[in-house]
Amino acid sequence: MKLKKEIKFFINDREVIAKSGETILNVARREGFYIPTMCYLEKVNPIASCRLCLVDVEGSKGSILSCQTKPTEGIKVRTDSEYLYKHRQNIMKLYDVNHPLECGVCDKSGACELQNKTLEFGINCQDFSIREPHRQIENWGKIQYDPSLCILCERCVSTCNQAIGDDAIELKFGGYGSAIVLKDKTSQTLECSTCGECIAVCPVGALISTDFKYSSNAWELNKVPSVCTHCSAGCEIDYEIKHSSTLNHDAKIYRVTNNFENSSICGAGRFGFNFANVPNDEQNAKNLKNKKFDEVVNAVKKANTIIFNSHITNEEAFILQKLKEKLKLKLVNHEAYNLQKFLGAFSRSSGETLPNGKIEDVENADQIVVVGSRIIVENPQVRYAMTRAYKKNRAFISYMHPVYEPLLNNIVKQHIRYEVGTEEGVVALLSEALIGQVLKFDLDVGYVSGETNVGEEELARIYQIGKKSKKRILIVGSDIIAHEKRENIARFLGVMQKFSNIKILVVPEELNSFGVAKICQLDEKATGKTVGYNITGDYIISALKDIGHFSVPALNQQEGTIIDINHKVKKLNVAVSFNGQSLNDIANEIFDPIDCREYTIDRTRDIFNVDFDSLENIQIDSQEIEIDCTEMPNEISKLPTFDGTLVYNSRTYLEFNPFSAFDKNGKFNYENNLLIGSEQFATAGKIADGDEVEFEILGEKFKRKFKIDKDMRGVIALNPIFDKNLKAYQLSSSYKFQKVKIVKVAK
Repeated sequence: MKLKKEIKFFINDREVIAKSGETILNVARREGFYIPTMCYLEKVNPIASCRLCLVDVEGSKGSILSCQTKPTEGIKVRTDSEYLYKHRQNIMKLYDVNHPLECGVCDKSGACELQNKTLEFGINCQDFSIREPHRQIENWGKIQYDPSLCILCERCVSTCNQAIGDDAIELKFGGYGSAIVLKDKTSQTLECSTCGECIAVCPVGALISTDFKYSSNAWELNKVPSVCTHCSAGCEIDYEIKHSSTLNHDAKIYRVTNNFENSSICGAGRFGFNFANVPNDEQNAKNLKNKKFDEVVNAVKKANTIIFNSHITNEEAFILQKLKEKLKLKLVNHEAYNLQKFLGAFSRSSGETLPNGKIEDVENADQIVVVGSRIIVENPQVRYAMTRAYKKNRAFISYMHPVYEPLLNNIVKQHIRYEVGTEEGVVALLSEALIGQVLKFDLDVGYVSGETNVGEEELARIYQIGKKSKKRILIVGSDIIAHEKRENIARFLGVMQKFSNIKILVVPEELNSFGVAKICQLDEKATGKTVGYNITGDYIISALKDIGHFSVPALNQQEGTIIDINHKVKKLNVAVSFNGQSLNDIANEIFDPIDCREYTIDRTRDIFNVDFDSLENIQIDSQEIEIDCTEMPNEISKLPTFDGTLVYNSRTYLEFNPFSAFDKNGKFNYENNLLIGSEQFATAGKIADGDEVEFEILGEKFKRKFKIDKDMRGVIALNPIFDKNLKAYQLSSSYKFQKVKIVKVAK
């Protein structure tokens, strides 16, 4: 039977229309009718634990839960009545039983949903009580759980399972002794990605951030809307600020929050906010003509090359491009250059300027293939969309990467660990499996399958799933973009987009790679004297605290724009001040008067033809391009081999880059700079758990403590690079897998 797409019914005597799949609560919220809830979140399935959302339906016996009930044609719903008010009032009395009266010191006070609902339903006193047992406060690293404050709404459990995918906590049933507990009973800490989303969704103060604990009252904080700067997702966040102290009135960021009802953010975004920069001691904010400022201007004028990374705004990228044109120097950004080359080859094979996949396509997909990305840290927002696709659509997810990722076991149905360096062959095989034979040459499937370690049975399964799937998406990560065969891989992907219904989502690692690739004319190699902008060079201009010759504002200290992986322009705002000069000030000393601008954001109009303050909802859409003929992939000749002990230059769950590695006190945190590998890696490297080891990558020396992770497999170890400061960006722009010689340090 065909389902009716629209259903007409009545809420409080007004006719409304429900779309297919909508509940009464969905429609009520959309149409402006208030129905109280305590456990409901739009991003997870209805939890139905609070019972506050009960409504009356004419002719129905008893009230119904609006959060999970879909309307039928013509029903008459009443959202408020004396009976419903009394019912909700009694529920609040039960919630308030023995709830500790510690609002004066509770971190949630002023933003507490229990407080709000208690006042809303006029609970002035408690009619009954229950004997309170002792409840032990649990410390789970950055998260603290107080079971005496917990109302068992299950928001945290549902979010961890359905929105994030970690599935690290669960509800232990035991009557009045019920509580949230760790799912891994052998551990004393949360075995998860430490996103902190459980803190965000908790309606009371049961789950709190140990970093934020007792630091401020919620009502003292002012929210500054901005964008997280640690990956290419461009997640919208709020910096919550107030004065630093009674003696220091300068603004300070106390925490980062998000619109938890509809979206989620990762741990790097939530906890890695304390990266505001300060001017060098020699910089004088009151006098732009000081010695240090003259030094940086002269360094730029005398440079042959400016090297930079994509951890910048579009406006900064535009200034760098203008400096290239004015001074006739080279402009080098290895990661964005690789992306430019990749997108160029892609467009010549697909006939479109951009890949057509977006994060919402991931969430709506029923087949997802990830290749060349450790997506869990490269772009957590894409990982969350994969989780929602699995939970909502039962999407079949194939995860193809040499590094096994146990945290994805909850959603991934097919782990394929291909051989390091063989991404060209892997994508060629995927092309055969997903769209069939459209190449100009016969792919030697047997040879390529053997060299890549991607079995023909695994490919057949992808093919069979694809035949049944209506919405398919292929997610391509930074290992592909950095690969020496990136352009031929891009041709395979372009052909897939052109000749099939498969969407392609390209996920660069850095914040504004798409913006830089769009704005700048980049060179392949640096020559002569170099100025590094947020990267190492002969002279360094840096937004990273205590690094470089001349300091400029960090991204939480300036206004500007970036382009995210959905190709949407997002705005950054100033959270804390920077009492020094910016790249724009330097450029104004060099440019002709016609190219000078008073403020950096005055250049937003030069890029997007609209003022910064008026900019909203700008989407960089893919354009069809005229090509004489589709540029087809080249035949695969020989695939590389990587033998011996290998490391993967990776992010950690919390430290995505040097800017995300500062703790709550503004000190650089080296805690997670461990080399993590399997028992097989330890055997191959002749080392043991806890050993100090040394190795070298691309001329950079590393000294690490080795830790065995029993969930890891193979002879590849994870090597964090965030602690290499600005050198981390040069390491991350290269192919992340590197062969190393492990040397055990003598004790």
